[in-house]
Amino acid sequence: MWLAGLVKNNVKGGNGGVGSLLIRYMSRTRAVNVRKINPKVPIPEAKSIASSLYDLIKQRGPLTVPNTWTLAQEAGIGGLNSRTHMKIMLKWMRGRKLLKLFCNHVGSNKKFLHCTLPEEPQTEQLESLPEPVLQTKKKPSAKRKKKTKK
Repeated sequence: MWLAGLVKNNVKGGNGGVGSLLIRYMSRTRAVNVRKINPKVPIPEAKSIASSLYDLIKQRGPLTVPNTWTLAQEAGIGGLNSRTHMKIMLKWMRGRKLLKLFCNHVGSNKKFLHCTLPEEPQTEQLESLPEPVLQTKKKPSAKRKKKTKK
């Protein structure tokens, strides 16, 4: 209850301050936990649908949901019952870290695009790179004179 008193006292001041910040923070809804999305089909079937959608998005680049639905119908991806089911599958794939959703601002409008995550460099390519040669020992200088006693 101390929080309510703190908020009430700070709101009376009219400066905004901590009270308005706490009200704004506490009134926000939590983000959806995409790891717990139910794909509405058995897991093996969900994996096959996901691989088909992943290949489609990888080939065509970042896609919006309407474009993805159109291309999925043209490609004849089996197992997708409706556009809503495809959206659930895309969200399930985001939870599995297969896709990334990013926002592209176009004027005052926003476009949300799905894209594949960048792949890590393959180990075969890393092994074929030449290793740099490090020089750890100094080379003796040729013009060094010895002192002699006379």
